[in-house]
Amino acid sequence: MIKIIQGDFEQGLELQLSPGIKAGFPSPADDYMVDSLDFNRDMIRHPEATFYGRVFGDSMVEAGISDGDFAVIDRSLEPRNGDIVVAYVNNEFTIKYLDLTHKDEGYIELRPANSHYPTFRVDANDEFEVWGVVVWTIKNWRKM
Repeated sequence: MIKIIQGDFEQGLELQLSPGIKAGFPSPADDYMVDSLDFNRDMIRHPEATFYGRVFGDSMVEAGISDGDFAVIDRSLEPRNGDIVVAYVNNEFTIKYLDLTHKDEGYIELRPANSHYPTFRVDANDEFEVWGVVVWTIKNWRKM
């Protein structure tokens, strides 16, 4: 499940950005910041159509999306096969992989990234809309 939150993307937030982060030994050059990261400039291509939502549940853990993470959702993108999407199905929002391989057969599938959850088959009898495409996720590694 995902809860959609409308955000204010007008205010900029710049953070210093390291030239690269290695998982090995640190380099003395890491002390020199060479650029900045502005979430609005660098992560949001369509601010008027971009929202964020908090993820609830563990159906996407094998994709690296966990309970409590934030999903950055772009509603202006055309969903493609294999995208992680926020879908509105039968009066509920959900976040899943979009599988369009059966579209010619009259249905599509919404696939979780957790083997403990079933694949949802969506056909003409379901109320269905791809609400938006997930373009980024934000994870809190230090739980409060």
